[in-house]
Amino acid sequence: MAQAVFLDRDGVLDALIYNPLTREYESPHRLEDLEMLPRIEEPLKLLQEKGFLLFLVSNQPSYAKGKTTLENIHAIHDKMHEQLIKAGIFFTEYYYCYHHPEGIKAGYSGPCQCRKPSPYFLLQARDKYKLDLSRSWMVGDQGRDIACGKAAGVKTILVEYAHSSDRRKEADAQPDHTAPDLFGAVRIIIERL
Repeated sequence: MAQAVFLDRDGVLDALIYNPLTREYESPHRLEDLEMLPRIEEPLKLLQEKGFLLFLVSNQPSYAKGKTTLENIHAIHDKMHEQLIKAGIFFTEYYYCYHHPEGIKAGYSGPCQCRKPSPYFLLQARDKYKLDLSRSWMVGDQGRDIACGKAAGVKTILVEYAHSSDRRKEADAQPDHTAPDLFGAVRIIIERL
């Protein structure tokens, strides 16, 4: 059975952007706001070399909240995907939840089964790709990422990104490890192979 690393996007692979309207750091809402974090290519390549399948699992509720368009969200993903491919980094699959419980857009508002901390996408990936979750990892910068990983039975690493808002709000958000960035997280994973 394969082993995987599930990665959150914003605050792990790309920078959160300050929104003056909400006075919070949020996911990028426009294509020109996408800024990949430094030092992500080398650790992602190392994970690939060690045989890990890479998955991105991200809550992207900005459309549901009326902050941007779905087209912008898709364009940001496409640009990020292109940059990763050019760097020789290949994600097995990208999983996005576009819903939000307090959303204002029809079809994207209210509860859903895929929004982290639900392990829905991790369990889907397990079944589709025959993953051994006990040998897999979740890397994220939010409490909901850690709670999601715990619920799926993977080991967890909290990236202590400076602008992350709710590092430990979720009830079960006690990570197995913490790291200053993705490079540090991957070092932990490799050391424990």
